[in-house]
Amino acid sequence: MQGRQSTSKTYSRIKSTRQATKTKKARGTAHASSAKKLNRKKYAALLAEYMPKVIQTEEENERALKMLEPLFDKAVALEMEGKTLSPEEGAVFDLLTKLIEDFESAAYPIDKVTPRAMLQHCMESRGLKQADLAPVFGSAGRVSDVLSGRREISKAQAKRLAAYFNVTADLFI
Repeated sequence: MQGRQSTSKTYSRIKSTRQATKTKKARGTAHASSAKKLNRKKYAALLAEYMPKVIQTEEENERALKMLEPLFDKAVALEMEGKTLSPEEGAVFDLLTKLIEDFESAAYPIDKVTPRAMLQHCMESRGLKQADLAPVFGSAGRVSDVLSGRREISKAQAKRLAAYFNVTADLFI
């Protein structure tokens, strides 16, 4: 479990960096790896050093995360100076990140939460009872129907629930 927690933290850091990179690309400040053509010799040397491969086990995933960490730290340090990784380093960074994402999405799938389960969670986390949501649904009977699965949450109800719980309506649709 301890290893999984550190994996999640590192993965979150990597994911947010990739999102920032995508945002910069959209604004026209391209990531160095896409701005220039790769130098084949430098890229080959980095591939030989890192030896990335499809990740099939947790141990291989941990190894890939450990390989990615110094590149990530370098990318952050360079970004603070207004610089980016070399195109070759950026390509290896993206490759390692993709391999990790692919493994983790297959090894740790995130189940889609149903709108009803989300509503139950929101109620439990705030200590609410069915009667507390009667004004949102229009009646206690409708709340009961939704929570028992006899009725789906309508779009109008989802919007009212979103306003009530101060979340996005997508959670209830």
